[in-house]
Amino acid sequence: MRPAKLKYKKLVLVCTNERTTGKECCAHKLSFELYQKLKLAIRDADPEVRVSRTGCLGNCLSGASVVIMPDDIWLGEVTESDVNEIVKLVTSKN
Repeated sequence: MRPAKLKYKKLVLVCTNERTTGKECCAHKLSFELYQKLKLAIRDADPEVRVSRTGCLGNCLSGASVVIMPDDIWLGEVTESDVNEIVKLVTSKN
């Protein structure tokens, strides 16, 4: 094992976990659509920020959930209308 060289300054994780049991989950809160819109917006704003989908972040009742690393910012109840604000938040701390 060795440290990986990273080309990204930040990582934005968007939970797109889907539960088929009928329990609350981020996928039911349109998190995949949020992920797609956020990925495009951040890619245009700062190519050194990576947006990735992830499985459950353990915040299902407050979904859709987004985590910004390494800033350790956890966001809940995120919708597509929050994308511009998240872009500003992510790019302002670079």
